[in-house]
Amino acid sequence: MRVLVVDDQSMIRAGFAALLEAQDGITVVGTADDGLGVVDVVRRTQPDVVLMDIRMPKVNGLDATRAILAMPGVPPRVIILTTFDADEYVFSALRAGASGFLLKDSPAEELTHAVRVVAEGEALLSPKVTRALIADYAARPNAPAAPDARLRGLTERELEVMRQVAAGLSNAEIAAELVLAEQTVKTHVSRILTKLDLRDRTQMVVCAYESGLVRAGR
Repeated sequence: MRVLVVDDQSMIRAGFAALLEAQDGITVVGTADDGLGVVDVVRRTQPDVVLMDIRMPKVNGLDATRAILAMPGVPPRVIILTTFDADEYVFSALRAGASGFLLKDSPAEELTHAVRVVAEGEALLSPKVTRALIADYAARPNAPAAPDARLRGLTERELEVMRQVAAGLSNAEIAAELVLAEQTVKTHVSRILTKLDLRDRTQMVVCAYESGLVRAGR
């Protein structure tokens, strides 16, 4: 797994790089100290995963994430790193297609787990702060009062599966909750992603809150 670390603090950047390099199957192919020019670094190093600091002095992690995910072909997956557990930039980054985010003070094993999870094509939904952040955003006055037109093409079962995904449940947990085979749940998740033109489960969670299917605290 090829990883690029982007952070404006040299000690954090070096620490993350050293930690990841010590893991089997992970190679740090480069580092950058700002979002400025990060597309060129990505193009040159071809990482599978980018660890992206959200707050940087010249080009912030949100704009850098948008630029990376707009690259032609199959762009790397982005994990947002932040010191804040309630940061509007993070929600915007998830909407832009980032695969999740972690607090910088997360345990080392959580960081390496995150890299492995997103490198394999999954979204990082396990940290409870991700769901708390989205719920906080959805609870604001501009949150929709009812599900919008984007969801009209989904069946009742697909809507129920989407609610369970938004609650942070795994496929196995959803299968147990809805009394379905796990493969059936995977099929429903795949169909939802296709119908709504979503990249992964993280974007599905965002869409569930943003569209009004799930409301904060429910």
